[in-house]
Amino acid sequence: MNESRKYCRSLHAKISLGSTSDDRFMPDGYLKSFAEMEGLILTEKLDGQNNCFSKRGVFARSHTSPTNHPWDKPMRERWELIKHDLGNIEIFGENMYGIHSIAYKNLDSYFYLFAVREGDLWLSWEEVKFYAEIFEFPTVPEIPIKKFLKEMFNEQTDENEILEKWLFENLGMKWTESVETPGKLGGYSPETGKDCSEGFVIRNKNAFKTNDGNIPVAENEFNNLFKLVRKSHVQTDIHWTKTWKPAKLIDYSKYKWFGYEYLGQK
Repeated sequence: MNESRKYCRSLHAKISLGSTSDDRFMPDGYLKSFAEMEGLILTEKLDGQNNCFSKRGVFARSHTSPTNHPWDKPMRERWELIKHDLGNIEIFGENMYGIHSIAYKNLDSYFYLFAVREGDLWLSWEEVKFYAEIFEFPTVPEIPIKKFLKEMFNEQTDENEILEKWLFENLGMKWTESVETPGKLGGYSPETGKDCSEGFVIRNKNAFKTNDGNIPVAENEFNNLFKLVRKSHVQTDIHWTKTWKPAKLIDYSKYKWFGYEYLGQK
């Protein structure tokens, strides 16, 4: 059943710098498909843990059983409050409670929603924002698109060059420079204190299936979504589970009902 499937694999753009040995890249020619879409959504990629809220529980990468780590505690407490309202939808987002490679100064939630799945369909961005409002979750930061990709796309020009220019038009700087800024939520390296953000996700603004056949990728890989991440973005190691630290919110008072007083975060 679809409800037991984990979040599908998102592929890197060819210009992405922070891939690991098991990551995969979009195939040649993919950008044309994105240029032909009715519209795109550009969001900041946050450095958290992928969590899913469904009627069955709160899940991390694996959906074989609910997640039960210490840094999942706020998610499980929130799930208890909304589990009967989820129905057949699954809500996916970034669990920001445990600090990973980037810490954030401007968190107003421990969970930032980025996708909603119903059956085999990933809902449109407007529907994602609709459910975010219903369940009182923020979405990951959205970056306004000033220049449409279809206006810049030319089959005679290298697609990597086009993507670089498109990002520059919408970010106001090179994307490699943008990830050295704090982004929308005040990101910084907990090791050095230097400003940084993780990267970006580009998705189809409309609803889509994981793989509708427009781009030759594997069945469990998105062909309506791709990502770019900064160089050496993963700084955590095998000891993280023993040394992790909780993030802080900019205003804990409004989260008393969420169970954060219990966590000592007043």
